Amino acid sequence: MELTDYLRILRKYWRSITAITLVGVLVTAVFSMLTKPTYTSNTSIFISVSSVSTVGDLNSGSTYAESQVQSFAKVAKTDIVLQPVIDELGLQTTPTSLADDLTVTAPTKTATLDMAVVGDTPESAAQIATAIGKQLVATIDALTPPGADGTKPVVATIIRPAQIPTSPTTPKTMQNIALGLLLGLLIGAGQAILRDMLNQSIRGDRDIERVTDVPVIGQVPNDDNAAAYPLILNSDPHSARAEAYRSLRTNLQFLGLDKGKRAVVVTSSVPGEGKTTTAINVASTIAAAGERVLVIDADLRRPAVAKYLHAEPSVGLTTVLIGEAELGEVIQPTSDSLMDVLASGPVPPNPAELLGLPHMQQLIENASKRYDTVIVDAPPLLPVTDATVLSRIADGTLVVVGAGVAKRPELDAALEKLDMVDARILGLLLTRVNQRDSSTYTYEYTYGPDSPKAGQTKIKTRTKNPGGTYSSGAEHKTGRRAEREAQPVQ
Repeated sequence: MELTDYLRILRKYWRSITAITLVGVLVTAVFSMLTKPTYTSNTSIFISVSSVSTVGDLNSGSTYAESQVQSFAKVAKTDIVLQPVIDELGLQTTPTSLADDLTVTAPTKTATLDMAVVGDTPESAAQIATAIGKQLVATIDALTPPGADGTKPVVATIIRPAQIPTSPTTPKTMQNIALGLLLGLLIGAGQAILRDMLNQSIRGDRDIERVTDVPVIGQVPNDDNAAAYPLILNSDPHSARAEAYRSLRTNLQFLGLDKGKRAVVVTSSVPGEGKTTTAINVASTIAAAGERVLVIDADLRRPAVAKYLHAEPSVGLTTVLIGEAELGEVIQPTSDSLMDVLASGPVPPNPAELLGLPHMQQLIENASKRYDTVIVDAPPLLPVTDATVLSRIADGTLVVVGAGVAKRPELDAALEKLDMVDARILGLLLTRVNQRDSSTYTYEYTYGPDSPKAGQTKIKTRTKNPGGTYSSGAEHKTGRRAEREAQPVQ
């Protein structure tokens, strides 16, 4: 994984990372609030040697004092020192417990003892530290044998009296919160990376790159109104979604498909990825460029093209394939004068066998002679074999990949089915893309007061009834270009 991959993961899962980090901070803050505070008071004792007259005696005495410091450090935590302190202060504890609250250190090459006493209150910590210091001085004096002249060769002196601490030693609230913040960030980032690695869903082009080398020739942004207004060039011709289909049209034109040899099958791995809306929008954008386009609804199991384009669904592809009508008799015009539609017709009991007949190949050849481009809406690849059959006789196949719908194993299996029949895959179209999951850049352009966007009007859609009449539908916005269309699409 590259740095950009980590940044993408952080941007994608920032909510969970933030939540886990806040939980870490909250837990450590609550722990610090509930922890009973303790206070530490410090005192120091200096060990010196008396009755030295020469420099040599002084050096020897200093060495002797340093060696004695280690012994006195152990003495400080024994009952001989601590029990008198307990008795003097009336403490409800034992020498062993008090020793646990006492820390004695002897700095290297020094003759000092540093003692730290932990107490429940600042006053008690200072009181106990003072008492231990005095008792240790008395104990050292008692344990040191007198010299020939009756003087003690080792003298202990308190050089730093115990002070009342002004702040608690524990808990260290800010330190704990900083630690909780760091741990929360690490855990949050770790779970985000793990989720991304284990997640099989396809969200962006990076996920597709893990599956195949087939290029992504277009990305269509997510639009919550796509179901209500599938034909985006009519409902909002200046939207990012409309521009995405125009970009796809341009890419298809540069794939080496000449006019009259542009029979393109549009399919997907599983249902719900947006293949039908892609088929009609690609056809609409090609027609907007001045080419004649025919949309064939070859999804004989769940046909939807006729509904989207307000065509009559009772006659169409199956009518021609079974020999009940000629192609020209069942082709229906749409609101765009350059785009026609061949509906599915009656749903047959054997769609795959019907599409595999030589009549279907002959139908596509005849349609390619009449139109510059033929767009064939086919069923998904994995549930049925219809799209695989159609891909063999078409000039190319466009595979739609729905972000958040398809999974990597499903896309891999679908492409493998196309490879088995040597179908020409033109590319992949990634639909329903959220901006945070895309590695591409998006730009916005503000329309001026004289632009088509500013001249939008509201017109009423018309729904064709079975009897051939039209009834008014809901209002929606469209640009000036749609004002000339006789039958706007819902």
